[in-house]
Amino acid sequence: MTTHGKSGPLVTVLISTFNRRRFFADALASILGQEYRHLQVIAVNDGGQSVGDIVSAANDERVIHIDRRENRGLAYSFNQALQYAQGKYVAYLGDDDLFYPHHVRRLVETLEGDTDAGVAYSDLYKVFCRVEPDGSRTVLGKSVNISRDFDRFFMLHFNHTLHVCMMHRLDLIAKTGPYNEDIRVLIDWDMTRRLAFFSDFTHIRDITGEYYAAVANSDRISYRMRKDKAEYLRNILAIRAGRPAKPWPMMKDTSIILQPDGMDAAAGQQLRDLWLWTYVPYQVLLPLPAAALDRLDSHMPGLVRVPAESASSAERFDAALARAAGDFVAVVPGGLKIENGWIETAVHALWHDDRPGVGYLAATADEAHWSVVVRREEVLEARRRYPTLGVRASMEACNIRFQTPDPSRRPFQYDEGLQQAKHLEAEGDFVQAAWVYEQMLASQSNVELLRERLAVALAESGGQAASSRAAAMLRTINDARPTPALLLQEARLSRKHSRHDQAAALLEQAQAMMTEG
Repeated sequence: MTTHGKSGPLVTVLISTFNRRRFFADALASILGQEYRHLQVIAVNDGGQSVGDIVSAANDERVIHIDRRENRGLAYSFNQALQYAQGKYVAYLGDDDLFYPHHVRRLVETLEGDTDAGVAYSDLYKVFCRVEPDGSRTVLGKSVNISRDFDRFFMLHFNHTLHVCMMHRLDLIAKTGPYNEDIRVLIDWDMTRRLAFFSDFTHIRDITGEYYAAVANSDRISYRMRKDKAEYLRNILAIRAGRPAKPWPMMKDTSIILQPDGMDAAAGQQLRDLWLWTYVPYQVLLPLPAAALDRLDSHMPGLVRVPAESASSAERFDAALARAAGDFVAVVPGGLKIENGWIETAVHALWHDDRPGVGYLAATADEAHWSVVVRREEVLEARRRYPTLGVRASMEACNIRFQTPDPSRRPFQYDEGLQQAKHLEAEGDFVQAAWVYEQMLASQSNVELLRERLAVALAESGGQAASSRAAAMLRTINDARPTPALLLQEARLSRKHSRHDQAAALLEQAQAMMTEG
């Protein structure tokens, strides 16, 4: 039996498997082969083919094997495994993915270092592969598909921290709550989103492992479930509407006070659109007469029915405001168009504006459907001081200024820049695309990905000076973070500059990467 030292905090690594014996063995070996030795490994068989012989052959006292005969899904497996977890930190590995030997060490060093963050994550190679008839995999390519510094607001919209590359403090689970076993796809996003309510994340710009993605006929649950669009949407809506128990030290909450004239078909559609298009943490307060609320047939999470018999819209608003739990209040009239991005920009702007007395107009607001996001304490003060005025008039009387968010306060500017540059590349304008990447490098994070894209754009632009600069950039990038595509791009430039031996060596390196794993 193998024994191991106990230097440093204990790390619990969770791995759940279902009918992937041939890959599970390599995945488990990559955990047990870590440079960092103080590990507890909890391996769950989620009702598939037995892997007991593989665990036994490893002969490692650090492994706890849960051999469940019933398939219950990954969320259930993680919750079951967490009952046995004893580590200060928790890490995860898919049953067909791999840790590089330094993976755990790098994450522990970061979390034990000079940081207040309770979550750290690294970069990974995404390995594109073809699944052969016998179940084996042929590697078709590798790339660093996600390499992004932590953005809490973006995490509400899209997951940019995969479980395979993440480590977090175990005690955070007591705050986030366990994995949601009603969610069958994107369970990693559900948890990383909730972790963002309570902790910062630290991005380690180092490639410490790889995860596999079949280009067709994938056996991944997430791939299969995406084909059922209704079920996939149900999971996404459940994740976006998730609200862990307060207090949330790192997240802002928005109380949406919706004020339709009554509970008719239009109001029902507005509620459904709110559920579909709201990404920020929210509750919806609906102040209407009890009879109207009784007609409401909705299972929308976070919906608070507020009985309000008054004919006055201001008094109905005040009844809802008294039950508002958010940092911000969104004033939303009936008839306001709810679509993608309708409130995100306003919330993002207010979140990053410390000035008192500022409210930001919703993207779809107009004079007929005036809608604004304000701080709750400020609208409470306005209603306390001017209860006989309308809601808007009372805030104006308290000198709250209503503004359209400045473009500099928009969320997702990095992604908008990428889309602009990709469009230019598709049009063949690599010179202008390179300029966009240059501007983004001067003002944005995520520099590794931007440098890679800039180098490729320069290489494709055709100029001699740009080509020489691209070659130098690609050499630096491929020294640290090579991918087959970038090695081939550098080889092409080397051949263009008559460096044929270097081009041949780069081609060999690219081929070697394709056959690894």
